[in-house]
This record gives sequence, C-alpha cells and structure tokens, in this order.
Amino acid sequence: MIGYIKGFLHPAMDGTVIIENASGIGFKIFVPTGSALYKMPEGTEVKVFTSMQVKEDDISLYGFMEKEELELFELLITVNGIGAKGAMSIMSSLSVSELRFAIASGDAKTICKANGVGKKTAERLILELKDKMGAFADVGDGAAIFVDDDALGDDRTEAVSALIALGYTKNEAAAAVGKIKGDGLTVEDYIKQALKKL
Repeated sequence: MIGYIKGFLHPAMDGTVIIENASGIGFKIFVPTGSALYKMPEGTEVKVFTSMQVKEDDISLYGFMEKEELELFELLITVNGIGAKGAMSIMSSLSVSELRFAIASGDAKTICKANGVGKKTAERLILELKDKMGAFADVGDGAAIFVDDDALGDDRTEAVSALIALGYTKNEAAAAVGKIKGDGLTVEDYIKQALKKL
C-alpha cells in the first residue's frame, strides 16, 4: 500500500497528474477535477495522499492534497455500487464539506449532481454513510461546522434528542444546542435556550 507520494508535479491529461519521486520514477495518479494540483506550476514539489486500488486487470492510484479527502474517498468506495471512479466523480463535483453536509442532511439531490450517480445510488450512499458523518451545525452567514454527537456531552445530547422528538431535524437541534454558551446546565435549560434560537 502506498500511503503518499512526495515529488515533483507534472500535470497530465484525462484527470491525472504525474508525480516524479527522487528516484526519477513518475507515478500516474488520478485526482478530482477541481484539485488544487491543477493550479500549481509544473515542477512544484508536492505531497499527495494516495489510495491504491487493485483489480484483476488494473492497479491505479487515486490522490488527494488533504488527508481528509483521502479518508472520505475511502469511505465512499465502501458503499455498494460506488467504485473508485464513481467516488472520484462525486469528489470532482462536490467539495469535502459540501459532500459531508449532503450526506449528513440526507440531500440525495445534491449528490446526484455527480456524473453517473443516480437517485438510488445517492440514497444508498446516504443510508450507509450518514451515521459516520454525524451532523453539521449552521453557524450563520451560510457557514456550517461539523458536530460530533460525542463532543456535545450527555446533557446536550439529551437536549438534542428531545428537540428531535419535538419535530426539529438533527441538524437544526444540534446547531441550536451547539450555540449555547456555558456548560453544566440542566437538560431542560438547554432545551429552553435552544428553543429561543430555533
């Protein structure tokens, strides 16, 4: 398994780049369409995180500038019906934050924007990966932050569950509870304050 390749960049065609290592070997790596690698001058020294995919008739490297992108790619290819090329198509259409938000919020329509991804595939992807995404909290100005349930604390998590029972979505509830300043409040206090923000 090749975890990453460090070397000199040579942009290629057809969604790939060549990274030439210190030994003079050029590794052909498939990268997402919007990768920052395409904006770098030829000969730039780069470090690319890679996933090596082995099939009977093919061995391919898929590369990313950020480790988070690689981790998301490797999650996508665990979904039945989404191979490496399908995962790359999705990651070429959506940024990491857009994709994670779409999965966490159950937005199949956004995922369908990727070339070759139909509604059923998008829904299967959401079903299989939603629990691994946690929730995103809206922090205003169109921004969103990732909210890990474990990071909320027991009382806050209970408050989120209570708000969901009242009909709010997980994202809305997590966002409202996440905005409350100060710890050590009772579950009821968290709920009351969160309701003022909803």
